[in-house]
Amino acid sequence: MSAAVLTGAGAALPATLDQDAAWEGFFARHYAGVRAARRIWDGAGVRTRHAVANPVDEDLSRWSTGARMARYVQEALPLGKQAVAGALDDAGLAPGDVGLFAVATCTGYATPGLDIRLASDLGMPPGLQRLLVGHMGCYAAVPGLAAVGDFVAARSRPAVLLCCELTSLHVQPAERQLDQVVAHALFSDAAAAVVVEPGAGRGRRLAGVVARTDPSTADHMTWDVTDLGFRMGLSPRVPDVLSRYVGDVVAELLDGAGLRVEDVAGWAVHPGGPRILDVVRDELGLTDQQVAASRRVLAEHGNCSSATVLLVLQELADVDGPVVAMAFGPGLTLYAALLLPV
Repeated sequence: MSAAVLTGAGAALPATLDQDAAWEGFFARHYAGVRAARRIWDGAGVRTRHAVANPVDEDLSRWSTGARMARYVQEALPLGKQAVAGALDDAGLAPGDVGLFAVATCTGYATPGLDIRLASDLGMPPGLQRLLVGHMGCYAAVPGLAAVGDFVAARSRPAVLLCCELTSLHVQPAERQLDQVVAHALFSDAAAAVVVEPGAGRGRRLAGVVARTDPSTADHMTWDVTDLGFRMGLSPRVPDVLSRYVGDVVAELLDGAGLRVEDVAGWAVHPGGPRILDVVRDELGLTDQQVAASRRVLAEHGNCSSATVLLVLQELADVDGPVVAMAFGPGLTLYAALLLPV
């Protein structure tokens, strides 16, 4: 079997939204009377993020789910096309070379979906295989990468993974629950894509994937479909649960390659929030510098759900040595991937 090697990456970001401007222009009114709201907002670790629907200009909080899904398709197609085209260009491949096109998203659905529409727009072959990874949430890029990696290794054909998330379409009606303040303070929009090729002589080889799910904490993080879009449920206990598992997950991942934490040159940790990065840093004995790329992505782009860890990997493009990518989401679930230089 051929090795699955990441050879190209691309991203597309909608208009930038200043965190303070979003508060002053919309969310201060939205959460008027919620005493802790401004403190939570300021503590999110976000300075700027991206939105196809800027709440300062248009309030979608009473839109139906159907209207939001129609808007998703409208906005996601050009972003997804830009990200995939950029990744293919980076890899030096043409759309006709792709054997599998996988799309991960938890923020919008349509049939025909992004996979079919983008494959047609980009000129991918009619015999293309496709995969939709839906509603897994923030960690979906890693199982998506595992699936395309298995295809590439088994079929000796290139594959593309696109993560496209438009969380701004799911702004919720004003509520007093603090988890809603947290979600609105963190989440952002982005599309990010990677190309995986068989046996390539450059890039990073997908050397292993480890997953861990604790179903007893399933209520700690939820993403519910409602009549008014998708609603985030987020417990403050999430970092504590992650702290129980992250060490074992990383140890299993590295042991399989005969490596230790000290051997890892780059850490692409999904920045679910500042406390999550603190927990990963402390449990693995990392320095602030080792999680700086994740904090930088959080500060500049916010939490873009499944696309975020791919943005962090792009920040680490020049790192020489093993890289660990980690993401977390509903379940509670932890996923980690080991990428080794070719």
